[in-house]
Amino acid sequence: MASKDKDKGAKAKKAAPDKPSAAQEEKDAKAQRELGIVGPHGDMRLASVVIEGYSLELRDGDGFVGDVASRTAFRQMLDAWRKLFTAMDGKDPMGRKSTRELSKHQLDAMLEKDGIAAQAIAAASEDYALQLAHVVQRFLKHKTWKGVERIIIGGGFHQSEVGGMSIARAGEILKAEKVPVELRTLHHHADEGGLIGWVHLAPPALLQSYDAILAVDIGGTNVRCGIVQTHLHKAPDMSLAEVLRREKWAHADDEPKRDELVEGIATILEDLIAYAEKKEIRLAPYIGVACPGLIVEDGSLAGGTQNLPGNWESTRFHLPRDLCERLA
Repeated sequence: MASKDKDKGAKAKKAAPDKPSAAQEEKDAKAQRELGIVGPHGDMRLASVVIEGYSLELRDGDGFVGDVASRTAFRQMLDAWRKLFTAMDGKDPMGRKSTRELSKHQLDAMLEKDGIAAQAIAAASEDYALQLAHVVQRFLKHKTWKGVERIIIGGGFHQSEVGGMSIARAGEILKAEKVPVELRTLHHHADEGGLIGWVHLAPPALLQSYDAILAVDIGGTNVRCGIVQTHLHKAPDMSLAEVLRREKWAHADDEPKRDELVEGIATILEDLIAYAEKKEIRLAPYIGVACPGLIVEDGSLAGGTQNLPGNWESTRFHLPRDLCERLA
């Protein structure tokens, strides 16, 4: 009997499939990438969430409603108050740097000193809060926002004292006007929130066999790329997901053309891939890319890209394909 069992075990061992070769693994990864290029993209029904609407483009005159509550809009408001206080006091309360050059930390420091500069910042903060409250009310009137009870605000502005004060004030204004909605800020770091979100959008079956994914968050001012570890086996709900490594490129300062921006993103991703290989992090053959605009199922963009350099809505441009070709 022992001899038979031994023979049986030997046969079973012999019948076990061989481990895929490196060439086969690369072929499989390439197939996955090609599948990612094909799509579908911009899916609204996902494993853990159903998206009712996104990238709402409400126009207000020549621009969009949401633009009046952007960081750029706040700086314009601050610049206007700064000029007014300069005219009244005879000297610039914020020094020689332009408003655009002042960092969030510098503005917070000025606010704490409680001088003329703080008064200008507080006035701009109030203006911004009024505009944000106005934008929220306009959005809530749209059919895709019907029933919204809570609004989560991301971006780097809210992580500053000035930004937090502005958002809190907007919440007070909405409450005073009896608008039944709550304003909250994203608890993840501004550079990580848009990356971590991809673990909830990626195909669950794909994540089972890997440690992490690559994620990209493209904005009009910055691009953030990172390695997001799922910790799926510890927390199936992805609540323990974390960004292991990230890179941030303030591309607006460099004013790249569209293709140069895509090339820059590919270069950052290549660096992250090399890091993952060095640390033996198993990356899924999947890259989640968040991009402004309306995403068509085939991966093309159809509107909402006005803050990005060049024409991202061209029929000759396909972001998933162009990015993958640079990584091939």
